[in-house]
Amino acid sequence: MSILTVMMLICVIGAGMLFFIPTAKTVLVKQISLAISILVALIGIYLVGSLDKTQSGMQFVEIRNWIPTFGINYSVGVDGISAVLILMSVLLVPIVLLATWNESENGRWSVRTFQILVLILEVFMIGVFAATDLFLFYVFFEAMLIPVYFLIAGYGSGERAAAAVKFLLYSLFGGLLMLAAIIGTYVIAGNQIGKTFDIEKLSTLQIDQTTQNLLFLGFFLAFAIKAPLWPFHTWLPDAARSATTGTSVLLVGVLDKVGTYGMIKFCLKLFPEASRYFTPWIIGLALVSIIYGAIVAIGQKDIRGLIAFTSISHFGFITMGIFAMTTQGMSGANLYMFNHAFSTAALFLIAGWMIARRKSANIADFGGLQRVTPVMAWSFFIAGLSSLALPGLASFVSEFLVLVGTFTRYPVAAVIGTIGIILAALYILIPVQRALHGQTLKSNENLSDLDIRERVAIAPVILLIILLGLFPKPILDLINPAAKTVITSNGFSDPVSKVKK
Repeated sequence: MSILTVMMLICVIGAGMLFFIPTAKTVLVKQISLAISILVALIGIYLVGSLDKTQSGMQFVEIRNWIPTFGINYSVGVDGISAVLILMSVLLVPIVLLATWNESENGRWSVRTFQILVLILEVFMIGVFAATDLFLFYVFFEAMLIPVYFLIAGYGSGERAAAAVKFLLYSLFGGLLMLAAIIGTYVIAGNQIGKTFDIEKLSTLQIDQTTQNLLFLGFFLAFAIKAPLWPFHTWLPDAARSATTGTSVLLVGVLDKVGTYGMIKFCLKLFPEASRYFTPWIIGLALVSIIYGAIVAIGQKDIRGLIAFTSISHFGFITMGIFAMTTQGMSGANLYMFNHAFSTAALFLIAGWMIARRKSANIADFGGLQRVTPVMAWSFFIAGLSSLALPGLASFVSEFLVLVGTFTRYPVAAVIGTIGIILAALYILIPVQRALHGQTLKSNENLSDLDIRERVAIAPVILLIILLGLFPKPILDLINPAAKTVITSNGFSDPVSKVKK
């Protein structure tokens, strides 16, 4: 049994244990859920530490017959890219559970139900990054919608029901497009290599250009909605404003990465010619996402809406790095996914604590917090600086690699993309000035700073943001071999410098 299966089984067993605990014992439920998530996180760290960094292929592989009549297997494994994303997922879950200890107590359902939903969601998050069978990936891809829908609709605020339905409809539409493309790919495989959903075998199919383009679009549109890219982004701000803080962290920090991961794992791997054909259009969509997300973020009055639109801009950078088709761009995009998760997690968590204390999400209502709540204010400031890619913090290295990797093949796109950096300074520094500095509002004079639990929860996130900004090598060592394989297997090589020595 693969360690990946063990991690998923522990979450399933933990959720089952919670089911038999009385609803009234909320503290015990939270403690068990947190302990399970910490155990899984420790196993995730061991998984990454045990990975052979010299290999670019799949490791910790497990294959078992599931539905042999249709060639469907329970097949899991990881390379450097998927291992890093699994690590990202399992680290965020205990941080979220500790940081949002009390936010599930006023929901439509019990605290126990909330904790069970989070653990089940963790199973699907691990599974979707570990699946090496296309059908199994689709099952995990769609199954994630269920716990997220109930987390938003049952524990959110405001227009939570409408936001949950909008999220579900967008995701289901994308999933149906991908299902049609999966069926088409399976039929072609049956005519060439036999019935199979194995991703490695499917990557050897010979598909004519027109058919490949159609299949590519089925996958890409599903992943563009999940990411989300402009113009498929409208569900994200509504979900971020209505969901609980913890749900928003998992939604933007982890689930949205499934979209960009899918572009690498399926769009590029299965349809290389179509990927090359659509690259200029996708680069264009990425640039629009970068600029549009940043401009709209500048005008946001709701702090959660601000963070949501900054993420749309960031996903534009990630997508541009993927389709730049260079090893630097691909490595930068994958590092960006990891770094963005923790920068955004810090922003959402601290924003959630600010909203809980001030009873308002309006940025203008947080004037002068630095004097009253210095720890909370400085934590938000550091997370914000990371989001705008300040040198020395996590996002800088990944954004730099994306732009350099893009410039070597698409210099005009890279130059336009740098406008997003300028706009990032505006959408972060203006709200920081309004919320943290200036005269302290009378209504904020008695606000409390972060307590011990909140400081313990946010400390590892801030520490990761700083450490990965100063020393990103451990993560890049995992990513680089797999990123190089993705580029070379698609028939690309890094552009040769035209400067004469």
